[in-house]
Amino acid sequence: MSEGGSVPSDGPGAPSGSAGPAAETVEGVPVAPEGPPATPLDDSHAAPSDGSSGAPAEEVADSTSSAGLPADPSSAGLAADPSLSAELAAGTAASAALAADPSLAAEPAAGPAASAALAADPSLAAEPAAGPAASAALPGDSAASPRSGLPAVPADAWSRYPRGPKYLEALRTGRPAHAVWQALPSEDWPARLAEAAASVASTGRGVVIVVPDHRDLARVAEACGRLIEGVVTLSADLGPSERYKRWLAVRRGIARVVIGTRATAFAPVEDPGLLVVWDDGDDLHVEPRSPYPNVRDVLVQRAHMTGAALLIGGFARTAEAQLLVETGWAHEIVASRETLRAIAPRVVSVGDNEWQEVKDPAARTARLPSIAFDAARFALADSPVLIQVPRRGYVPALACGQCRGPARCRRCAGPLALPGGTEDGVPKPAYCRWCAASEAAFRCPTCGSRRLRGQIIGARRTAEELGRAFPGHPVRTSGADEVLTKVPGKPALVVATPGAEPVAEGGYGAVLLLDGWALLGRADLRASEEALRRWMTAAGLVRPGNGRVVVIADSGLTPVQALVRWDPVWHAATELAARTELGFPPAVRMATVDGTPDAVNALLDELRLPPTGEVLGPVPVNDDETKERALVRVARSEGRQLAAVLAEAQAVRTARKEQELVRIKLDPLEVL
Repeated sequence: MSEGGSVPSDGPGAPSGSAGPAAETVEGVPVAPEGPPATPLDDSHAAPSDGSSGAPAEEVADSTSSAGLPADPSSAGLAADPSLSAELAAGTAASAALAADPSLAAEPAAGPAASAALAADPSLAAEPAAGPAASAALPGDSAASPRSGLPAVPADAWSRYPRGPKYLEALRTGRPAHAVWQALPSEDWPARLAEAAASVASTGRGVVIVVPDHRDLARVAEACGRLIEGVVTLSADLGPSERYKRWLAVRRGIARVVIGTRATAFAPVEDPGLLVVWDDGDDLHVEPRSPYPNVRDVLVQRAHMTGAALLIGGFARTAEAQLLVETGWAHEIVASRETLRAIAPRVVSVGDNEWQEVKDPAARTARLPSIAFDAARFALADSPVLIQVPRRGYVPALACGQCRGPARCRRCAGPLALPGGTEDGVPKPAYCRWCAASEAAFRCPTCGSRRLRGQIIGARRTAEELGRAFPGHPVRTSGADEVLTKVPGKPALVVATPGAEPVAEGGYGAVLLLDGWALLGRADLRASEEALRRWMTAAGLVRPGNGRVVVIADSGLTPVQALVRWDPVWHAATELAARTELGFPPAVRMATVDGTPDAVNALLDELRLPPTGEVLGPVPVNDDETKERALVRVARSEGRQLAAVLAEAQAVRTARKEQELVRIKLDPLEVL
C-alpha cells in the first residue's frame, strides 16, 4: 500500500527523509509563493481580490503586501493550493526550480544509450490508455504558429459567454488571466480550446493543454491542427522513441503547443503563455503513484510562477475551482441564463411532476420507467440514444429479491454474484466473489426468500434488455477494453460506462442516465460532485435544441436539481459551503494516514500539530481491521506547518527503519 521514497520537502531547507524500508509518501507538500489575484478581464466584470465575492472570512488572507497581493495563497483559501509542483521531487530538499523539472513524471527509458536523457522525459509516465491516441504531425524544425492563409481566430463562439471575448483579448496581449470556464451543453469545447491556444501561439508564447484520456486528446489535437502549426501530443501509448523525439522538440523550443494527458502538466514548454486543464474533476488527472500530483494544482502553481494565463474548463465545476473563483484568484466564464435556455436540453427526473406517477405508478422503483422508454423511442426515429450505466459487465452483485438485503455466501459471508453465460443451456448459478464457491440453493437468512435480484445491472445486461425492448435497432457498448471514440448519427442504442461515452455525429437525440442512486449512494466525500460531473459530461453530448436527458434519480436531490437547471456553479457553491461548515477540503488542509493500527497510533503520537490541528479517528478501512486510517486537518493558513510536521514524522520513522508501512497523503482525492 505504500511506495518507497521520501516525503517531498516543504521547500529549500525543509526536513526530508531518505529512502528506507518504511518510507512513506506525502501528497501535495505546500508552497507559499506570493502572486497576484486574477487579472481583471474588464472593469465591469472584475472580481474582487479580497474574497468579498462570497468566500468565508477565514478563507481570505488577513494581510497583503503593499501591492495588494496575498501573502500566502493558502491563507487566501486557494482550493488548489499551489503545493504540488515545485516540491514534488523525492529525496533531498527540493527547490522552486524543480517545478518545471520533467523528471518528476518520468519513467525508465527503453534503451541504455538514451537512459540518462529519457529519465527526464515527462511523457513517459504510465497513464491509463485504451487504444491508440491520434496526434498531430510533428514538424521538422518550425515553431508552433497559426497556419498561414487562415483567418484570424474567430471570437463569435466565445461571444456566447459575456467574458469570453475579453479573455481572448487578455491572452493575445499576454496578460496572466486566470479563468474557470463552464462550457455550454453541446459545446464544441475542443474548438474553443484550440481558439484560445491559437490566440497565444500567435504571440510566440507556449501553450500546454492537459485532457483526461486519449479520446479527448485526439479531439483537441485535431481541432488545434486546423488553426496552429507545430502541435505536439504526448501520451503514454506512444512508443519510447516517438515520445522522446516529441519531448525533445518541446525541450528545445521547436514545438510550443503541447497537448497530452496528465504527465504533460510537466512539459518544459518555453515561455508558457497559457495553461489549460479540461475536466479537472476527472480522477485520471491524479497520479496514483508518489508523490500523487494533481494536474489542476500543478498548473495553478506553474501559472503563478511563470506568469502564464490559466484556464480550467469543463461542463461541471469542482469545489476546488469554485474556491479559486470565490477568493478572487480566478474569474468565471459562464453563459447567461438566456443563452443557456435557448440551447440546453430538456432534463427530466423521476418524480418531478404528479403526472409521472399517474401514468407510471412504478416510476420510482423501476430501473427504466416509462419516461425513459418514451424519450428513447422518440429519439430513435432519427438519431442515436446514449444510455449511461455506472458499471460494466452483467450483474456485479446480488441482493434478496424480496427484502433487498445483500446476498451472502453461507460459507464465508462473502458477496454473491452472477458469472453470466450458460452451462448446458442453463444459466450458471451464483457464486461467491471471495471463496468462489457456487450457491445454487440460495435462501435469504432474513426473510427466507429464494429469489435473487441484481443490486446494480451492468452494461452488458442493460444492452440485452434494451435490445429486447427496442427490436430492430442495433445496440453498441462502450467501456473497459472496448471503448468507442465515435458513432454514426444513425438510430442506435449506445450503452456506455461513465467516461467511455463516444461522440455521436450531430449529437444524441436522448441521453438516459440509469442507476443514479448507485453514484449518489457511494461513501465518498465527492460522491455528489462526481455524480453531477459524470451526468453533465454525458448530457453535454446531446444535440442542441431538441435533445432530451432523463436521469433516474429522485428529483429532490441537489445534484439532480443542478442537472435539471444546468447550473453547476450553484452546485459547486453549495458543495463548498457544506464542506466549509463540516471542515473538509478544500476549506481546510487535510492529510490521511493509512497503515496498521500500531504504526498509525505511533505516528500520531509523535505529531506536533499546529494550533488548529485536529485528529479524526483512526477507523478501520477493511473488514479484518488490519488497516486503519486517521484524518489530520488544520486551517488552510497552516497547511505548510502540517506538511512540515508530516515530513518530520516520516524522517523519524525512516531513521528508525520501521518495518510497518504507513502511507501519508495531503489533500487526497479520496478522504473517506
